[in-house]
Amino acid sequence: MNTLDTDISYLKGVGPKKAEMLNKELSIFTFHDLLHQFPHRYIDKTQFHKIGMLREDSGEVQLRGVLRRLSSVGQGRKKRLVGRLRDDTGMLELVWFSGAHWLEKQLEVGKEYVIYGRINSFKGKLSMPHPEMEEANPEKIKKAATFAPVYPSTEKLNSKGLDARNRRRIMKSLLEKIKPADVPENLPAYLVQKFRFPSRYDALRSIHFPKTEQELQAARNRLKFEELFFLQLRLLQIRRRRDAIKGFNFERVGEAFMHFYNEKLPFELTGAQKRVLKEIRRDLGRGVQMNRLLQGDVGSGKTIVGLMSMLIAIDNGFQTCLMAPTEILAQQHYNSISDYLEGMDLRVGFLSGSVKGKKRRELLAALEAGEIHILIGTHALLEPPVVFKNLGLAITDEQHRFGVAQRAKLWKKSQPYPPHVLVMTATPIPRTLAMTLYGDLDVSVIDELPPGRKEIKTVHKTENNRMRVIGFMRQEIAKGRQIYVVYPLIEESEKLDLQNLQDGYEALQREFPMPEYQISVVHGRMKPADKDYEMQRFLEKKTQIMVATTVIEVGVNVPNASVMVIENTERFGLSQLHQLRGRVGRGAEQSYCILMSSFKLSNESKERIATMVRTNNGFDIAEADLRLRGPGNIEGTQQSGILNFRIADLARDGRILQTAREVAARILDDDAKLERPEHHPVRWYLEKHGKKLKGWSRIS
Repeated sequence: MNTLDTDISYLKGVGPKKAEMLNKELSIFTFHDLLHQFPHRYIDKTQFHKIGMLREDSGEVQLRGVLRRLSSVGQGRKKRLVGRLRDDTGMLELVWFSGAHWLEKQLEVGKEYVIYGRINSFKGKLSMPHPEMEEANPEKIKKAATFAPVYPSTEKLNSKGLDARNRRRIMKSLLEKIKPADVPENLPAYLVQKFRFPSRYDALRSIHFPKTEQELQAARNRLKFEELFFLQLRLLQIRRRRDAIKGFNFERVGEAFMHFYNEKLPFELTGAQKRVLKEIRRDLGRGVQMNRLLQGDVGSGKTIVGLMSMLIAIDNGFQTCLMAPTEILAQQHYNSISDYLEGMDLRVGFLSGSVKGKKRRELLAALEAGEIHILIGTHALLEPPVVFKNLGLAITDEQHRFGVAQRAKLWKKSQPYPPHVLVMTATPIPRTLAMTLYGDLDVSVIDELPPGRKEIKTVHKTENNRMRVIGFMRQEIAKGRQIYVVYPLIEESEKLDLQNLQDGYEALQREFPMPEYQISVVHGRMKPADKDYEMQRFLEKKTQIMVATTVIEVGVNVPNASVMVIENTERFGLSQLHQLRGRVGRGAEQSYCILMSSFKLSNESKERIATMVRTNNGFDIAEADLRLRGPGNIEGTQQSGILNFRIADLARDGRILQTAREVAARILDDDAKLERPEHHPVRWYLEKHGKKLKGWSRIS
């Protein structure tokens, strides 16, 4: 057995109880798991600071001095141990709030110590709470002069003796046990040579205890490349296998498509829409199942591309469906597609949880008989009673809101081949994220807006500008325009948020009194019928202002609405702000987005707001969101185990990712089954660890 497969409880300094904690808290079960739990930062123990030079913002520092005093202060729960450390420039107070009895026995007044910790300031006086302390043994100091690793931890781990210091000790005892033979190479020798990587064994040792900054950087580069390379290799293998899945061959572009294109299309397609349609047509005619992701900003015209793809399927004798995550959005698709196809001999059906009884039975019977050409609806489309005569193309909108298992149910509704799949999203995904999450899908991008669309003007205002904003709203209403006022809704504080919305509504009623003005209110706790009634009133221009929570983020299309006021902007994520802004600017008039916030903002909130004011480009905003929040928090990616990287960072490692993908593609072009001797290390590693490298983007 390889040493790395050994149970963690057998490692010196761990034992059964600590092993159980590591299992539960960090999913560390074996030596291999521990070795691959990389530090998230390092303490520079190569230099010492002087007490006299310390400031409030010095952060974590290493000091060397003599312990001059040690005494217990206070009573009961307020009891603490206080010490004084002196060097040749001054004196620093050390404080311990727990473990005082044990520490008093361990520490000796008059001895010289090396201490490490964070500088704290209270009423202008500096101190160091709970410092790490070691006797100043010259030999030990020389040995310790490295970048000391700091590992991800939890309070439970710290309380059970698995704090930073003990984790370092455990890691040292692990590295003493491991030999080069335990860590075989997993990259071809020619790649290691080409990129001047350290060996895998050396990289893993150096990532934990680097002696220099250069050694740390070399280890990081190697391990980041390795992680991204194997992920991309796996995704490309899946993609190539998928290219072998037979699919329906839509050979012709026939009457329905041509009639729509020549007689019904209400506007000239943009260059981007034409390019994407060509890509889809090529996919549909190959006899191989299409799996394509269509990205496009709010208002870029994805729906028309989806509809024209459906018409190709219909021309080839097949049925199609479009699935949306909410009833509002599904209804909107149904209305717009029905309008587009008016006068054509095609039947469009709508199905959601609210379609019941006789109406539902008739719809399902017509679908099974092949009388319905296009079925639009919510996840109700996935239910067993929904049977198609011959489903040829399945489109999902905002697909990140559907789980993999849900989407797989659509596959089973088509025989003998799976349907072609088109996935649409208005949440622009940064390139590095798309290459990772959707590395096994073909990606199309609509990156230009239809002509005549005016860019939405975005401004940031604080509470002291409230009356000017109200005045601007009155001006826009006087021109016949309508306005959204949106409040955040975060589930943990739903009552508080509804109160905010209620207070805001009452304040607006005072500023915009009846009967001159009418205001709609929409929030998530309303019954669907009440919500639809309020939405309808706004759509029919019976109300001038809609006060809402983020319910309206998707699925509201009111061309006459020209102003979006977002309250408490600092409580929204960037992509959510961008989605909300996309609710206006749908008509020919100039539209505005007003970001209201409190005066005091965190740096991250300031940067988010500045990004919104600076650009309307969804892809620029997605890149900024990735940089600010990290990939694990980007909307829709939480379900993705693929993003739990050990060391790679998509926000910063785009170039490494690009290189890794290119190298993986070259290797597979050259040696698809990895049979050449130089690729044996790669094949061995994939066979051993490949199961962990799985994407969630596969529709199957």
